[in-house]
Amino acid sequence: VQLQASGGGLVQPGGSLRLSCAASGSILSINAMGWYRQAPGKQRELVAAITGGGTPNYADAVKGRFTISRDNAKNTVYLQMNNLKPEDTAVYSCILIQGTGRYWGQGTQVTVSS
Repeated sequence: VQLQASGGGLVQPGGSLRLSCAASGSILSINAMGWYRQAPGKQRELVAAITGGGTPNYADAVKGRFTISRDNAKNTVYLQMNNLKPEDTAVYSCILIQGTGRYWGQGTQVTVSS
C-alpha cells in the first residue's frame, strides 16, 4: 500500500488549502483514512479521520474550519482547510488504517503566515 499526499503550501491567515491523499495497492473495502499533523517541537496529533462509510471525526482545534471527505472509487481522502490560523502550521501526513495495518503517506508542509 502506498499513499501520495499533495496540496500543502504557504497561505495567509484566513486563507484556505485543500490537501489530497491517494492510496494505491491492496486497498480493502473496509478502512479508515485520516490526517495527522506535527508542528515543530510538538507531538504529532490527529487532525481528522473518516471511516469507510463516511463518518468523520475532528480534533477540537479544527472543528468548524476543516472538512474531511473521501472518494472511495479513487481511494482518496481530502482535507479542506478554511480560515487557517498560524497555529495550523505543521507537516500534515495522511494515514490509511485497514485490518492491523497502518500506512502513512509522506508529509506535506502547510505554513500559515502573513
